[in-house]
Amino acid sequence: MQPFWTFTGVLNDIISTMFNRKFMEELFKPQELYSKKALRTVYERLAHASIMKLNQASMDKLYDLMTMAFKYQVLLCPRPKDVLLVTFNHLDTIRGFIRDSPTILQQVDETFRQLTEIYGGLSAGEFQLIRQTLLIFFQDLHIRVSMFLKDKVQNNNGRFVLPVSGPVPWGTEVPGLIRMFNNKGEEVKRIEFKHGGNYVPAPKEGSFELYGDRVLKLGTNMYSVNQPVETHMSGSSKNLASWTQESIAPNPLAKEELNFLARLMGGMEIKKPSGPEPGFRLNLFTTDEEEEQAALTRPEELSYEVINIQATQNQQRSEELARIMDLRSWSSKAEHQQRGRFARHDG
Repeated sequence: MQPFWTFTGVLNDIISTMFNRKFMEELFKPQELYSKKALRTVYERLAHASIMKLNQASMDKLYDLMTMAFKYQVLLCPRPKDVLLVTFNHLDTIRGFIRDSPTILQQVDETFRQLTEIYGGLSAGEFQLIRQTLLIFFQDLHIRVSMFLKDKVQNNNGRFVLPVSGPVPWGTEVPGLIRMFNNKGEEVKRIEFKHGGNYVPAPKEGSFELYGDRVLKLGTNMYSVNQPVETHMSGSSKNLASWTQESIAPNPLAKEELNFLARLMGGMEIKKPSGPEPGFRLNLFTTDEEEEQAALTRPEELSYEVINIQATQNQQRSEELARIMDLRSWSSKAEHQQRGRFARHDG
C-alpha cells in the first residue's frame, strides 16, 4: 500500500496544474465550445500531471464517471444560476484536499474570484443559455453507472430520472396554484390543481461568497459512499452514428482548437518519478484482467481518440505550430480555389 503522503502529493500536483494561472487565463477567455476530443485531451493531460498513471481502460472509466456525474448535476440544477453553486461546491471540496498547501489554496481562491467577477452578474437568461449549452454537449452520452442505477436516478437506457419532489428553486413557489388578474393588475381569482409531486419551499438561497453554506448538495462528492461503481455503455445506433460522424466530419475550428490546446498545455507539466519517490499506477477495476477486458470490449465508436500535442512555453515551438497550421489552411484554400477554376472551365 502506498503511503498517504504519496496520494497527497498526487492531489497537490493535479490541483496545482489544474489551477495554474496561465491555464485559467486561457479557459476564461471568451471562445466557442470545443469538441469532446479536446475536452478528453485536456482531461487526460490533467490526470497525468502527477506521478500517478492510468492505462486506457481505467482512464475511459474515470472519464465516463466524471462526465455522467457532471451531466447529472447540471441536469438537476433547480434554477440555471445554480450551475455556479455546483461549481463552488467543487471548489469547496478541492479546498479541503489542499488546506495544508497555502500556495495552491491561493490559486483556487483566485479562480473563485474570477468566477464571481465574470459570472456573478449574469442574468437568469444568460445562465439558462450556459446550462442549455452544457446539456447539449452531453446529450448523446448515456453511460449507465451502477450507483445511479441502484439509487434509481438513472434508467436502464442510461437516461436520468427527473424527481417530482423536494425543494423548488429559490424565489419560486410550490406548484399547485393559478392566480388570475384583471387589466389593472388586481388578483381576481385563484384555482388550485394537483401537481402530483411532493414539493416544498427552498429553505434559503445558497451562498455565493468565498465561504458559506451553498445549501445545494449538487456538486459534492457523489461517489463518497463505499460501494463499487461500474459503468456500462448504452446507446442506440443513432447515438453511435453521431459519435462516428463527429470523428469523421471536418472541424471548421480545427486550427483554433489546436492552438487553444497548445496554449492550455503550455502551462502543464507531466510529473515524472524522481529520487526516492515512487510512481504508481491507478487501476479503477477490481483486477488487471477486468481492466484489460474492459479495454477490449469498449465499442470503437465510443473510444476517444486523444489528440497528442507536445506543447511547452517555448515561444519558438508555439510559433512553429502556428506556422504549420497556417500553411495547411492556405494549402486547403488554394486547392479549393483551383477546383473552382476547373469547375468553371467544365461549365
